[in-house]
Amino acid sequence: MTEILVNVSPREVRAALVENGVLQEIFLERANRRGLISNIYKGRVSRVLPGMQAAFVDIGLERTAFLHASDIVHPAVGENGKLDEPDAEARTADIQALVSEGGEILVQVLKDPLGTKGARLTTFITIPSRYLVYMPKGRGVGISARIEEESERLRLRDATTLFLQTDETGGYIVRTAAEGATPDALRADMMFLQKLWAVLGEKAAATRPGNLVYEDLALAVRVMRDVVSSGVDKVSVDHPETHQRMLEFARTFMPDMAERIQLYEGDRPIFDLYGVEEEIQKSLERKVPLKSGGYLIFDQTESMTTIDVNTGAYVGHRTLEETIFRTNLEAAVAIARQLRLRNLGGIIIVDFIDMQEEEHRKQVLQALEKSLASDHAKNHISSVSPLGLVEMTRKRTRESLEHMLCMACPTCEGRGFVKTPETVCYEIFREILRQARQFEFQELMVLAHQDVIERLLDEESAALAELEVHTGKPIRLQTEALYNQDQYDVVLL
Repeated sequence: MTEILVNVSPREVRAALVENGVLQEIFLERANRRGLISNIYKGRVSRVLPGMQAAFVDIGLERTAFLHASDIVHPAVGENGKLDEPDAEARTADIQALVSEGGEILVQVLKDPLGTKGARLTTFITIPSRYLVYMPKGRGVGISARIEEESERLRLRDATTLFLQTDETGGYIVRTAAEGATPDALRADMMFLQKLWAVLGEKAAATRPGNLVYEDLALAVRVMRDVVSSGVDKVSVDHPETHQRMLEFARTFMPDMAERIQLYEGDRPIFDLYGVEEEIQKSLERKVPLKSGGYLIFDQTESMTTIDVNTGAYVGHRTLEETIFRTNLEAAVAIARQLRLRNLGGIIIVDFIDMQEEEHRKQVLQALEKSLASDHAKNHISSVSPLGLVEMTRKRTRESLEHMLCMACPTCEGRGFVKTPETVCYEIFREILRQARQFEFQELMVLAHQDVIERLLDEESAALAELEVHTGKPIRLQTEALYNQDQYDVVLL
């Protein structure tokens, strides 16, 4: 059974995808940090970089956004037609021939700002509806690769093409949700998208550069459009007004789902139903336990995410190779779920436990691929590297759950460690000697964390006494409650 739970609070909306009682994916949107993906802006080119074949565009955000030459519609594309990808001429066109500094340009956000990077833009604008994606600069009809049955692909292509006018500009991609949709439903979507684009064109012409032209739907309704399909058995929402908006959207675009949308009025918080809150907390931890006794270690860095698989307490019942194989199989399924739940993207390196048998390695890779088949984000898995690592990529579209919910520790500043009290004591000793050589003073005061002061009074008391003899001045110690463990000051009095 597949359910979607929607929790609405004054400044935050969360949606959870639950399959057979297990949380698979979490979506989050805050009022002051709404995602920008699919938003359309009227921008102004602030800088052109020929060496990078890119431009920086001011769209009114804190950081200028990035636009690569391959993401810009080439003038020839509008005449020759374009469906999914830029043609060869657009890929090789010089950025200086496509844009100029100070020029106005209509752009769409491909990727949200991540860390220190600005948003990624494109001029290949796409507008999604329930069953279709409209591409104003494209032409023709494409079918989602997730629709595998050839007869259904042909039916959808024929039904969509039938309604295309010979003088009509733009192309369409038929979405996965359109599987089984009637021609009338497809036609209704096409008419809606054409009308919406006409309105957006008029608004764009009247909008000043650096302003929003079109904003994507709010999370609760966007989940209905992008995630809910015939496979979803129930949608529960705990907010009456949001429930009404979702119902209206469903009645307009997906009437068969309207009766499955329910208002949750229970006493328990809706995210407590399947332990969703607890699972969110676990997904922020570095260590993920496996049922067998093994565990995974997730390390997320700026450049990539690494995942280490360990047998832990699992000793198996047969041979060592069998124990390792079983642990890796369980890990492959758990990794696929954690990637979705944590929304990890970019380069991902998985260090499975070394397996001797080639057949075992193949089965573990197949298990990982099968578990990732239901992932909405595009992913690619390469074969096992010579070092026994599995290299894969997962499309990064929005910030990971950790980046959305957490910040770097103010004590360690994101390093994940702090200096030991012993190390800090020796730094203090060196600082005292340095100060004694340079300045005249009557006495010294050391301000430090409690653990450091205690060590100076205990294990390092002899060394501290030697320093007093060496400098000929008394050294006073004072605990500072607000200091971090590796923070200290040496004050001359």
